[in-house]
Amino acid sequence: MALQDKYAELINAAKNLGSHNLSVREQNNVLYINGEVPDGKAKDQLWNIYNKIDPDFRSGDLILNINVSPNAPSSQYKVTTHSSNLNIRKGPGTDQPILGKAAHQSTVTFLSKYNEDWYLIRSTDGIEGYCNTEYLSAI
Repeated sequence: MALQDKYAELINAAKNLGSHNLSVREQNNVLYINGEVPDGKAKDQLWNIYNKIDPDFRSGDLILNINVSPNAPSSQYKVTTHSSNLNIRKGPGTDQPILGKAAHQSTVTFLSKYNEDWYLIRSTDGIEGYCNTEYLSAI
């Protein structure tokens, strides 16, 4: 099965959610989907579809590089780790790669609630990803 066929639902959803600068390409048996969605809920919907097609994101045949528009509605949260920095991950799960960190006691931009355990955030350095809700407090 071609990767664009496997992930057709995800590609179509990205188009239907109003993605900007959407590009889909296949290289070395990996499908790359890049673009920008209007808000955090749209990004969460794409991750839900991805998880449905590839449970727990294990096949390694898709790179989903979708960011939330800087104009999306947001609010501020404080990083409330005990003393260390907060890991910001590519997707919602501890098995997802770490993209960067938010400093202890720093402020991050809350973009959406993926589920009870994971929030989509953007750090002051512009790193966008998912982090555990346990370590954030609304300001």
